[in-house]
Amino acid sequence: TMCDTYLGKVLDLMDELDLWKDTMLIVNTDHGFLLGEHDWWAKCVMPFYNEVALTPLFIWDPRCGRAGERCPRLVQTIDLPATLLEYFGVPLPPDMEGKPLRDAIARDAHVRDAGLFGMHGGHVNVTDGRYVYMRAPVDPSNKPLFNYTLMPTHMRNFFSLEELRPAELAPPFSFTKGLPTLRCPGRSWVNPHQFGTLLFDLETDFQQEHPINDARIEKMMIDHLLRLMKANDAPAEQYQRLGLPA
Repeated sequence: TMCDTYLGKVLDLMDELDLWKDTMLIVNTDHGFLLGEHDWWAKCVMPFYNEVALTPLFIWDPRCGRAGERCPRLVQTIDLPATLLEYFGVPLPPDMEGKPLRDAIARDAHVRDAGLFGMHGGHVNVTDGRYVYMRAPVDPSNKPLFNYTLMPTHMRNFFSLEELRPAELAPPFSFTKGLPTLRCPGRSWVNPHQFGTLLFDLETDFQQEHPINDARIEKMMIDHLLRLMKANDAPAEQYQRLGLPA
């Protein structure tokens, strides 16, 4: 494929110029794509199954020279900027949540207990590396749901007048550098309510074909979810949308 061809060109150039001794190489991709798994095609309409959520990640760090091994730790793409800043000796911004992966690459050091993933208006998902918990909205309307923005545009057009008329300024989030944002009634092009809340054990069901029902494990994953929502300053209505205590 084109990706294989051009990645090969990069690797060949690193060989040719002997860059392996002092150059970090990170190979990562966008989200994955369903090719019929779970009876779905493409992406982002269905729950974020592993085929979509798990992306290839290969890192060469010349400081340790570790190669041909798999690191078992839970990492996220938010760790990549932190990893690059640390590599070049640049201090991390105080509000950066990503972690440098130097020690994880070198010796499988622990990075995080759990990580959030998903998309606006969809399931709010959390994993601890073994279990994946996909929390669906409790109401069929998938509301309350708001957009918070300083640039009121969709992918291909501006917000409509109907969307902007009820807009109001919302107080700053912890990550907006003290700036208020414009809060508008939100909409999502997928409603996860139809799928319900799902819990998977990847150790026994990596293909995520058999959701489990275990109150103890669900409680543990909800605790992870609430802790990370709080750490990310999730808006109050998200707790209401998901039927969780604020």
